[in-house]
Amino acid sequence: EGDVRRYIASRHRIGMSGRTLSRELSALRSLFEYLLREGLAKQNPARGVRAPKSGRKLPNTFDADQISALIDADAEQGADDGPLALRDTAMVELFYSSGLRLAELIAVEVRDIDPADATLTVTGKGAKTRRVPVGTSALSAIRAWLQVRGALAKEGEPALFVSSRGNRIHPRTVQQRLKQWAQLRGAARNLHPHLLRHSFASHLLESSGDLRAVQELLGHADISTTQVYTHLDFQHLAQVYDKAHPRARRKR
Repeated sequence: EGDVRRYIASRHRIGMSGRTLSRELSALRSLFEYLLREGLAKQNPARGVRAPKSGRKLPNTFDADQISALIDADAEQGADDGPLALRDTAMVELFYSSGLRLAELIAVEVRDIDPADATLTVTGKGAKTRRVPVGTSALSAIRAWLQVRGALAKEGEPALFVSSRGNRIHPRTVQQRLKQWAQLRGAARNLHPHLLRHSFASHLLESSGDLRAVQELLGHADISTTQVYTHLDFQHLAQVYDKAHPRARRKR
């Protein structure tokens, strides 16, 4: 075990991340489990060794004005303005409105939305369900999509978002379409589902300061997962403080 610990420590010193070291330890454990079964080893020296934790990377976000400008912008000439364009805008609006994961958006069915109550029933990790609010803009975009959805969706298909073939949309298609959607509107950076989810969380926390509410809306089982957004929130507050407080302005 000591040799394994020294090996992991030496790898960590040269800059290997905790995730990389975890994978290496997993491989070592599997190797020694095999050797134990074959009678070629007496113990598994990697079993009790844990990799050092990696620092949690702050998620990237758009600011609220950037997202609003993208959604409100007209796509460049030649862009698709048919049913698929309405579907893509509805997906972007719902991602940002309700903070959904990619798998959650794909799993949404038409019956899951309650327009009267402006809520959505989401099936998240571990098949756990939660109800989340849906904003006015997202509801409007979804209504526009539903008016043309019938031209694409196969009979009996329950999914809210379908592909051009009429079946439930594929994750890769969503990623590709969001990227294209943003490019047509002149975005300077790639748009992907997690970026919209991160933006939803950080903007909501920035405005409300209610970490527990954000945890519930995101469907996080552990509030420590949500706490990463407090770092984003503090960065914003620090910027405001530096600009506004008369004794905080740094000398140039």
